Amino acid sequence: MTQRYRALLAALFAGLMLSQVPAHADSLDDVIKRGTLKVAVPQDFPPFGSVGPDMQPRGLDIDTAKLLAEQLKVKLELTPVNSTNRIPFLTTGKVDLVISSLGKNPEREKVIDFSRAYAPFYLAVFGPPDAAVATLDDLKGKTISVTRGAIEDIELTKVAPEGVTIKRFEDNNSTIAAYLAGQVDLIASGNVVMVAISEKNPKRVPALKVKLKDSPVYVGVNKNEPALLGKVNDILTTARADGALEKNARTWLKEPLPADL
Repeated sequence: MTQRYRALLAALFAGLMLSQVPAHADSLDDVIKRGTLKVAVPQDFPPFGSVGPDMQPRGLDIDTAKLLAEQLKVKLELTPVNSTNRIPFLTTGKVDLVISSLGKNPEREKVIDFSRAYAPFYLAVFGPPDAAVATLDDLKGKTISVTRGAIEDIELTKVAPEGVTIKRFEDNNSTIAAYLAGQVDLIASGNVVMVAISEKNPKRVPALKVKLKDSPVYVGVNKNEPALLGKVNDILTTARADGALEKNARTWLKEPLPADL
């Protein structure tokens, strides 16, 4: 058998084998045919996801998952996850999407794809609505409560100008209590913590003063799923325009969506 003949047979064999491999169907097709959208959601991170008094899941992420399923005209199947297993549940095919207060970073982008942002998540300095604070310089002379060693402590320490007193507490409850009791002028924390404060003391609802770190949340989609990712983005874009995402933010975060989201 000549070398040229062997090469021809090898090429023919490879082509035959390749033809036997079924073409990959995008997960969007699977969702529609199945009639069910499987979504990973948080179960212990209010207001994004928790269990309500009726023992049913509730929160911003749950409402976002419902929105997607309704627009796809399929049933919704929720899978509770935590921060550790939410991405593995997606990459191993246990769920179609992750909607679990998921932020974007370079490491995660190597593993999965992300939709457009659907809600804000950020660290900031908050205070009474009438407090005259709008910039870092305005923090001079103020006392700010923060949880020791938390990321907001680290970010505030980086940028705080001279003349700011940072009062550190050992846990979030103590940090919040100091603000509610008027022991400090301002509080540095995440925007979701502000929801808890507003529910505990509506008379001292904190308003955003200075943003420290911005990290909005996205829907996680597996790599190489352009149709599913595109459809999710289309739905979220429409929901941003028609006010559905705005309603979710006001319901669960007690604030409007940022203009640049």
